[in-house]
Parts: sequence; structure tokens; C-alpha cells
Amino acid sequence: MLVDQEEFRIIGETPDLLVVDKPAGLLVHPSKPDGTRTLWDGLRELLCYEIANSGQVSLINRLDRETSGLVLVAKHASAARRAAIAMQEGKIKKTYLTILCGHPSEEFFSIDAPIIRQGEVEPTKIHLKRMVHPAGAHAKTHFRVLKKIENAAGRFSMVEAQPVTGRTHQIRVHASHAGHPVVGDKIYGPSEDCYLEFIQTGWTLALEKQLFLKRHALQSAGLKIEWDGVPMEWKTGWVEDLKKFAGNVDNDS
Repeated sequence: MLVDQEEFRIIGETPDLLVVDKPAGLLVHPSKPDGTRTLWDGLRELLCYEIANSGQVSLINRLDRETSGLVLVAKHASAARRAAIAMQEGKIKKTYLTILCGHPSEEFFSIDAPIIRQGEVEPTKIHLKRMVHPAGAHAKTHFRVLKKIENAAGRFSMVEAQPVTGRTHQIRVHASHAGHPVVGDKIYGPSEDCYLEFIQTGWTLALEKQLFLKRHALQSAGLKIEWDGVPMEWKTGWVEDLKKFAGNVDNDS
């Protein structure tokens, strides 16, 4: 595979599927015609032989720019259709690692609360912002506290999150709704003004004092699917920036 893969790592591959580990900061798809390199661009280079032979690049689970971790890719149209159906039916199990503000009172807790785009029901300065609201779509997330930590910035918790449904920003919305927003979250953290300020000025010391981490602390850490009757699973551990913030914990934590 003669391609520069510095922007992502290959975790696993089958004739139909590819699993890659995307770093935080790498866009998944082009959003503006400004030539910014994306995961999709890198995958098209990587799978150029398959594409030349009627293949394609289809990203099954799409991560936000700041979210790191595992992305499932279908390499041809038939695989893309099957994987998309599996995703819609909840047959692709996803696990995330995150660091939340504060110490939840329970080790295991679930948030079962519908999510809607906030602008549909309440004023907001951010078009893409979601919120919990009775008029929203069903959404459920399981949380498990792995470790409670305390450092110079305050009290935090290392948490495993398993979304049962797949709504936009679901884990971040549910964590904020529970009173424990994701560290570094510019939209669902202390104030949506953090997001607006970041868009205008970029990362500043003032933002660091409020958010603690330059990006939101969320990582896609596990994917599980049954394919042609064979169970398949891919995992990754805590990435370096999250480990550093948490105090260089081991990946087994």
C-alpha cells in the first residue's frame, strides 16, 4: 500500500471492510472546497485499486472532526448497503471512551432521553446544536465509570459510553444532560459562546481555562459486527492526549 498514512492507521481489513483509526483534527469528508485533506481523500488513495475495479469508499460511522478513533469503511457498494442496514438496525455495536467533568454518583448509569436539533424548539446561536427534548427522536446511551480522577484542573471521570441509538452528538448531549459534559466540549460544555469564540479566534488561553482540553475528549474505541456469520471486533485504547490529561493512565484502565 504505497500511500502516506500518517493521518490514520489501518486497524483491520477484510475483502469487504476496512477499519481505520482516525486522529482528532482530521475531517472525515470535505466540507469546504478549500483543499483541506480529509480521511475520505486518504482512503481513496489507499483503495485506488479497488475503486478502479468498481469499488468505492463508504464511511459507515462518521466521526466529528474532534473525535478520534475507529471508523468502519465499506469497500464496495454491496458491502456499503449491508453495513448501512446493520447500522440502522443497531447491529453494529459501538463503544466510546470519554472524559467527563465531575464524578457521577453511580458507576453505571443510562440516559434514555430524546434528542432534537435545538433550533427547532428553542433559540440557539449554533445551527448544528442538539438538545434533549420530548419532541426529539428516541436516544439512549449507557455509561460506565472506569476511573475517577482529580488533577490541577478539577475532578473528572474516565468513562466508557455505549450508544444504543445513533443520533447526532448523542454521547455529548446525553453527558451534558446528566450534568457531566465531555471535557473540551465547545458546544455542550460551559457555554455555547466557547464554540463561537473558537470559530472567531481559534484556541486561546481563555478557552483553555474553561474547557481544559483543546478538543472534546471523545474516542471511538470499539466496533463489533457479525459479517457473513462471523463475529468481528476491533478495539483501540486511550489516545495520548486523553491519557496525558488523565495522568498517563494505562490503556487497561
